[in-house]
Amino acid sequence: MPFPPLRPVVGLVLSLLVTVTAVAAPPLTAAQSDPVALGWMQGAPPPEDKRIRYTDEDYFDFPKLRWTVCHFRQLMPTVGVSRGEGAARPMTRRLDSALDAVTFTPLGATAPMRWADALDATYTDGIVVLHDGVVVYERYSGCLDAEGQHGAMSVTKSMTGLLGEILVADGTLDENARVDAIVPELHGSGFGDATVKQILEMTTGLRYSEDYADPDADVWQYAAAGSTLPHPPGYRGPTSYYDYLRTVRPQGAHGETFGYRTVNTDVLGWIIARRSGQSVAQLLESRVWRPLGASQDAYFTVDSSGTPYAGGGFNAGLLDLARVGQLLLDDGRIDGRQVIPAAAIARIRAGGDKAAFARAGYAQLPGWSYRGMWWITHNPHGAYMARGVHGQALYVDPTARVVIARFASHPTASNSANDPITLPAFDAIARALMVTP
Repeated sequence: MPFPPLRPVVGLVLSLLVTVTAVAAPPLTAAQSDPVALGWMQGAPPPEDKRIRYTDEDYFDFPKLRWTVCHFRQLMPTVGVSRGEGAARPMTRRLDSALDAVTFTPLGATAPMRWADALDATYTDGIVVLHDGVVVYERYSGCLDAEGQHGAMSVTKSMTGLLGEILVADGTLDENARVDAIVPELHGSGFGDATVKQILEMTTGLRYSEDYADPDADVWQYAAAGSTLPHPPGYRGPTSYYDYLRTVRPQGAHGETFGYRTVNTDVLGWIIARRSGQSVAQLLESRVWRPLGASQDAYFTVDSSGTPYAGGGFNAGLLDLARVGQLLLDDGRIDGRQVIPAAAIARIRAGGDKAAFARAGYAQLPGWSYRGMWWITHNPHGAYMARGVHGQALYVDPTARVVIARFASHPTASNSANDPITLPAFDAIARALMVTP
């Protein structure tokens, strides 16, 4: 690998990419790999063999990652997203233990599985189900409890995408504008002649590889640029996310094929900062987090220039993530107030170009599309999702009036490892709640 001292940062960035190839089945179950049971970072101080440091090469490898996902703020620089003053918006609870017995058949399987068993099978750290805004199911495990925070991984992209759609809806951002008309520094890069819409739908034509098995893949340079650790002697590459984005070259035509690349979201973050005058952390705070009535502050990890990692650095409490889903389910209204434009949510729900998405070859997601950096199922319920590696998810089902928020630490990064369970499980819960009195 070209940047050995940056291995921890590279490992994190790679783990935030949905395109990471699945690894072999883990040797430890969810119970066996529980971070409390394994004793990670317990004691004052923790024993040497139970410490996890940002500089450790394996700090984000399984099973250590089951502790790390809840403690990024202890490991690296961050910037806060304040909930503001005052009490959190209350949430009504009517917990329904009968949901544990809901059954479904995983994709490619013949035997049914219970919802309760699916949680351990997907290494769930916390899950909340809302039905018409009421908490009907809530469970925590691993490193997480109701007062803790967890890395959202690429669910971050959907938060950034939502901000982009808000700016489009209120007229601050023209989706047909060229990127370099907003960020002149990107003129001549692979992004410069793309439109904002093509960034939002990730249909840019870029010469950029996220193949982590290739030591020369672009993602290694991207990770090095975003690192807050000292660079190796002689390093002459980019030293921030923005610096790196200027180096990405074009390849192919824009607008034809969906290509899931994290750099698109960081470009959107730059666009948002230029058009709004606020970073993604500041804009999320002012437009979403404070009006939301969140119970906790959230935060983003940042690069050495203090730029929030718009593509994967968001961390939050589970109930607050569910509150975001409910806000979308309610078309941007809270207690009769229009908090975010309904048009922004309508654009996301409508979905993107199905043909462009199909060309990307997601075999487990037939008929889906991508819009505003959200994954649109186009199923009979019109459900859509924010998705992140290792099992992070925010699922919104407008027909069933259901929101499911999940944080997890699955040993395999790619969603293809948990989708065969996750997708039918979420659909089964939604359908079960539709018939609940």
